[in-house]
Amino acid sequence: MNHQIKKIGVLTSGGDAPGMNAAIYAIVRHALKSGIEVCGILDGYKGLVEGHIVPLTYNDVSGIMNRGGTILGTARLPEFTDAEVREIGIKQLQKNQIDAVICIGGDGTYMGGLRLSEMGIPCIGVPGTIDNDIPSTEFTIGFDTCLNTIVDSVDKIRDTANSHHRCIIVEVMGRFCPDLAIRSGLACESEYIIYSKENYNEQEMLQTIKENQEKGKKDFVIILAEHTVPIHEIEKVIKENTNLEPRCTVLGHVQRGGRPSAFDRVLAVRLGIYAVDLILQGETGKCVGHFGEELVATEILKANELPKKQAQEIKPCVKKI
Repeated sequence: MNHQIKKIGVLTSGGDAPGMNAAIYAIVRHALKSGIEVCGILDGYKGLVEGHIVPLTYNDVSGIMNRGGTILGTARLPEFTDAEVREIGIKQLQKNQIDAVICIGGDGTYMGGLRLSEMGIPCIGVPGTIDNDIPSTEFTIGFDTCLNTIVDSVDKIRDTANSHHRCIIVEVMGRFCPDLAIRSGLACESEYIIYSKENYNEQEMLQTIKENQEKGKKDFVIILAEHTVPIHEIEKVIKENTNLEPRCTVLGHVQRGGRPSAFDRVLAVRLGIYAVDLILQGETGKCVGHFGEELVATEILKANELPKKQAQEIKPCVKKI
């Protein structure tokens, strides 16, 4: 154990994700059992700079594992890239006698933690984002819950598409990562998946619809990843080139909420405990992740440079079905 670490802080930053509370739960309980005090930093790096820091006890985290969102709150602070702003945050940590920080979030959160570590504050990142766009882990906390939310929503949308013999285009989140679109499209028997600008082929999509119509199919669902092709552009193409009545549905922020799945809860607990162990071993500037059953720690700079391989393994299925 690193005996210089007597108190750690934990924060959540960026977009919220189901399972963040489970990670907080694990971090607090494991740290306290290890004889380390824990403080919650409210509203991410913004709260750090403003000094919104509170102690966390067993009672504070009791019963939070099944709650969506984050009890610590979250916010974005672009100004944290400024060293002078980070200095203010470091002074707040020193004022509260916090020796190290565990940051739960995505790549932006990781970079904030890395900059703090470069300024002498030990930091470990935990992957909490629905997008699954962190290449140093097979799955991020919140991805599985979000995927199941999408599947449940699309299953219901399919009922309406079937009843009215319509084509419904469903836009899903994912930022610039195609994993949510690809996996939900496969799980929901989507007739066509647009997961990137490069893979979108207007004629291929129309041909797919035509071939399915010739087989007697009357309802269609197209899954569209955000930040690819404008959803109303797809609607217009289908309306002008088929006899279908297309409708658009943007699932939006409903995808971020809800009780975390069992998978996300277990993943969050494992990664939270591992993050505390790394802090106590004197590690800093790293992020935790998992591949299969193996827990891994990767330097944040290297993690952000790794290629995202997971979606590549699934993409061939899209063409074959």
